[in-house]
Amino acid sequence: MAPLVVRAAEEAEEHELNPLLPHLVEIGLSLVVFGILFFAVKKWVVPNFETTFEERTKAIEGGLEAAETKQAEADAKLAELEQQLADARHEAARIREEAREHGAAIVAEMREQAQAEASRIVEHGKSQIEAERQQAITSLRAEVGTLATSLAGRIVGESLDDDARSAAVVDRFLADLETIEASEAAGNGAS
Repeated sequence: MAPLVVRAAEEAEEHELNPLLPHLVEIGLSLVVFGILFFAVKKWVVPNFETTFEERTKAIEGGLEAAETKQAEADAKLAELEQQLADARHEAARIREEAREHGAAIVAEMREQAQAEASRIVEHGKSQIEAERQQAITSLRAEVGTLATSLAGRIVGESLDDDARSAAVVDRFLADLETIEASEAAGNGAS
């Protein structure tokens, strides 16, 4: 056996191996293993990756489309809400204007009623004053007639108790007084 070992050592010296260069057997074996791995990855792993990438791409695109749809819906809803808000503002302005007009109409109606009530009160006052004046005139005529009859009876020296006669004297006296008052009023008005 010793000669075999010696022979192997001699051959080894003849074929000195370079540690930087790989053996041909190792290179061949590495190429075969690499080919098997390449085939396995290409056959089973790459299709799974492609399927996963495809699903992710579809999911992302679907998410983007859904987001765009939701954004469009949100924009439409926002526009609708803005329109409703604008309509509500217009309605509020219209209601305020109607209330203002209604208030003005109520104020005008109340003024008219106040004017009518004031006119009615003035007319009632005038008619009451006129009635009191007529009553005073009647009362004064009776009293003046009594006094005038009594005074005329003293002046004349005879009794003027006859009602018809005394009424005629009183009426004549009052007519004369009214004529005098009218002429004095015309004289004052002309000045």
